[in-house]
Amino acid sequence: MTESHPRISKAVIPAAGLGTRFLPATKATPKEMLPVVDKPAIQYVVEEAVSAGLDDVLMITGRNKRPLEDHFDRNYELESALQKKGDADRLAKVQESSDLATMHYVRQGDPKGLGHAVLCAAPHVGHEPFAVLLGDDLIDPRDPLLARMVEVQEQYGGSVIALMEVAPEQIHLYGCAAVETTAEGDLVKVTGLVEKPDPADAPSNYAIIGRYVLDPHIFDILRKTEPGRGGEIQLTDALQQLAQDEKVGGPVHGVVFKGRRYDTGDRGDYLRAIVRLACEREDLGPDFRTWLRSYVAEEM
Repeated sequence: MTESHPRISKAVIPAAGLGTRFLPATKATPKEMLPVVDKPAIQYVVEEAVSAGLDDVLMITGRNKRPLEDHFDRNYELESALQKKGDADRLAKVQESSDLATMHYVRQGDPKGLGHAVLCAAPHVGHEPFAVLLGDDLIDPRDPLLARMVEVQEQYGGSVIALMEVAPEQIHLYGCAAVETTAEGDLVKVTGLVEKPDPADAPSNYAIIGRYVLDPHIFDILRKTEPGRGGEIQLTDALQQLAQDEKVGGPVHGVVFKGRRYDTGDRGDYLRAIVRLACEREDLGPDFRTWLRSYVAEEM
């Protein structure tokens, strides 16, 4: 019988980046607060964590990130104004973000890479397995990727990463995994990892996307991990050590995701994500799709 492992309750969301690809919009506004239709991108990520049963959320922030904390806090003046107007629908939307989860915040200080950001979570996480969610990847709630990853970690222990097949010429944009198949169709055993390899050197076309469920032994490895690609402490490098030695932190598995993913880290993909999500909204979709068809027809 497969060993049972501790229930995961904590999620870590690194959000200390400068968002330079979205300047000048991000000069004074955190990238994570840019709206995707009518809700900031970061709220989609927190909602995903909560849907997977992770209601203790630590956000790794930096300078000029105070709006993130304000968004998930109460705004009594705004709530009072909406109550006086009798605007129950907007009041519910405002209160929704502050009631989502128990939120915690810590500043990264020096932006030394994703591995360093995750290491900042060590005092909060302690000796429990935990999830890491990157804000650039929005996963459609109809495709519960994180819940599946939590299930795998609780069954097998160790760490679990999210993988997606990409075109070989795109693998240099991602961390890449060498894998072995398992008896479960969406699950692979990870035997090696490399950060943004040259396509000719890539061990596969399985790209790491922004969801991880990690064994706490990752912290010990990150403390000793030297800066890698880009002069930053890479989480991929630490996971490579776990994949090579199961005696330290257990195995590394990968869940191969074939669902709907919206990339908001690139300006073009950010716009496409907004269009896709707006088209699928019951309140906006019908009119928006009609306009979009007309616009495309005119432009063609």
